[in-house]
Amino acid sequence: MSADKIPEFLVVIPARLGSSRLPRKPLADIGGKPMVIWVAERAKESNAQRVVVATDSPEIQAVCNEHGIECLLTSADHPTGTDRIAEVAQLLKLAGNTLVVNVQGDEPLIPSALINQVAQTLADHAQCAISTVAVPITEKSEIDNPNVVKVVLNYANEAMYFSRSVIPFLRDAQVIQKTEYLRHLGIYAYRADFLQAYSKLEPAPPEQAEALEQLRALWNGYRIAVHAAAEAPPAGVDTPEDLERVRKLLGK
Repeated sequence: MSADKIPEFLVVIPARLGSSRLPRKPLADIGGKPMVIWVAERAKESNAQRVVVATDSPEIQAVCNEHGIECLLTSADHPTGTDRIAEVAQLLKLAGNTLVVNVQGDEPLIPSALINQVAQTLADHAQCAISTVAVPITEKSEIDNPNVVKVVLNYANEAMYFSRSVIPFLRDAQVIQKTEYLRHLGIYAYRADFLQAYSKLEPAPPEQAEALEQLRALWNGYRIAVHAAAEAPPAGVDTPEDLERVRKLLGK
């Protein structure tokens, strides 16, 4: 597909009430509106033909209905958000080549342009099953931080590996490195047929070691296209402190 043709895609927002660091996170109030609604409204500003919230909570479904957001009730047994999205693809009977963008339910500040870009990247890489986003790392503390997931790309801007460790490792500090460190951002686009295949795959050893579900795809030979963005979008909400930061920003 040519880069100047806007691809058709839908956005699925997985949202569950269980969160160890911030209980009932999708329903957290931001300026009089639940966070999951902010996320859905951001997604609706993108080129998506359809935006669907996927949840295991009737309470979240009721809130979405109240705000006119399409919401599907899914199983409470899904181990990952990707498995929840795979159920949505089944429920909607999506054709195998349908592009599905996974927008996390705790990203009320996500730019609609980034949603469009991750869909465009997958549309432009017919050989890939997934696309995602990476940004340059400029702070040394982030390179060493295991909570910051790093990715190394090949010449075609496809992922070679994701890790919580420092990759690539700088063996000789005196050598001038042409490769920059890249931080992986947790937004994905998938082809619907991959979602059905993924839900049947066993967890992979590197996935279990790193606690990174995208490694299951690489382990099984699926290719992941990566859009290298110039800068990171505003951070999502993981903690009460994050929630207060977002409340201040959106309150303006």
